[in-house]
Amino acid sequence: MIIIPARLASTRFPEKVIADIGGLPMVVRTAQRVEHLDDVVVAADDTKIIEVCEQHGIKAMLTSTTHKSGTDRIHECATILGLDDDELIINVQADEPFIEADVVESLMHKLQTLQKEGVEFIMGSCYNSINAEAAQDPNLVKVLLDALGNAIYFSRAKIPHNQSGEAVYFGHIGIYGFSKKSLKEFCALPDAPIEDIEKLEQLRAIYHNKNIAMVKVASTGFGIDTKEDLARAVEIFL
Repeated sequence: MIIIPARLASTRFPEKVIADIGGLPMVVRTAQRVEHLDDVVVAADDTKIIEVCEQHGIKAMLTSTTHKSGTDRIHECATILGLDDDELIINVQADEPFIEADVVESLMHKLQTLQKEGVEFIMGSCYNSINAEAAQDPNLVKVLLDALGNAIYFSRAKIPHNQSGEAVYFGHIGIYGFSKKSLKEFCALPDAPIEDIEKLEQLRAIYHNKNIAMVKVASTGFGIDTKEDLARAVEIFL
């Protein structure tokens, strides 16, 4: 199951998820990129998003307006849908209209492997290699990994600090995967102080000693964080 959380009242870019990109609303374009992989549902906080999705044949569900994070929103959606605890759920961000299908598939395969191995807490995400210049952008989240490929930390800052001149940088791709059971567990965890500081909800898992399995992928896609990003996206579809 792929669930796309979509919030209309974005603080940095209001109504961006329904902004037009080449004749299609952003959230619709995102959904169409992945709808051939699995069942897709948009978990929305406003009827305006529901209407836009339905006009384009995308299933959408109204969720609470009070959720702090997109993960909380997809948990409500998964609960309403009555998904089993062992159902694997992929959270694709609504502002990722260039997400590649093979990126989603790579994460799906990783989650399936964790499940077969009997891992209790199943949570995963993706990353790719980026250059030092890109690493300076606070809108591009960076991730550090341990020897097993699990995330040590995520930050908007340029990490690691390049003291030796040999630093490599990994950019986090805004896609997450959970088992339904682990999604419920994640949402029940107390907020972590660092997640509010960085404004990165995934830090909650690390703070509470939960592994986030990371999958390295090759991706040229980009998320829409600013109006400049939107203008860049529109140019691609001209």
